[in-house]
Amino acid sequence: MARIAETRPPAAPVSRQQVQRRERILDAAAALGAGADYDRVQMLDVAKRAGVAIGTLYRYFPSKSHLFSAVFEQRISAFVGAEWSSPTGDPVADVGENLVALSRELLRTPRLCGAMMQAVAAGYVSGDEGVTPRLALVRAVIETLGRAPDEVDLGVIRLLTYSWWGVLVSWLSHKIAPAEAEADVRLAAQLILAAYAGDE
Repeated sequence: MARIAETRPPAAPVSRQQVQRRERILDAAAALGAGADYDRVQMLDVAKRAGVAIGTLYRYFPSKSHLFSAVFEQRISAFVGAEWSSPTGDPVADVGENLVALSRELLRTPRLCGAMMQAVAAGYVSGDEGVTPRLALVRAVIETLGRAPDEVDLGVIRLLTYSWWGVLVSWLSHKIAPAEAEADVRLAAQLILAAYAGDE
């Protein structure tokens, strides 16, 4: 009986040239994902647009789920690095406002947002830890709350990201109006992070 090859872990870029090549691949995937539904985006088209061999693409991203999950992480990291702020000085309110702003930014390109979320959901279902981007978001929430997290804190933040994710899915699929979605994100932050209100 033929054996099914196991998906190997993505290669990590080492040199500056490799980092740039990986970024080109992510940019190409984002451009294609913004213009076509996830199922229509082909890995070969991404490789061509990025100017890399198909083998190089699969070396960094063993599957389309890995690729679009990495685009998601890139988008979240870019937002956190450039836009995440503390406008009110209230850490709980600030987390809520930043999650609303992040949602708006992701939804500026709804097809791409859908592709990224479909890829991440596929990774969760398959149990592939290589396609679960949330590290940048978790770090941003931790820094905003201003405390060294323990296991309970990390569980609370995980619950918040799951709530945010659910609202984002409903918002993207037009199950709820944007104003209602924004209110829900703020409410989730307020309720889930209630214990952190007023923390120094």
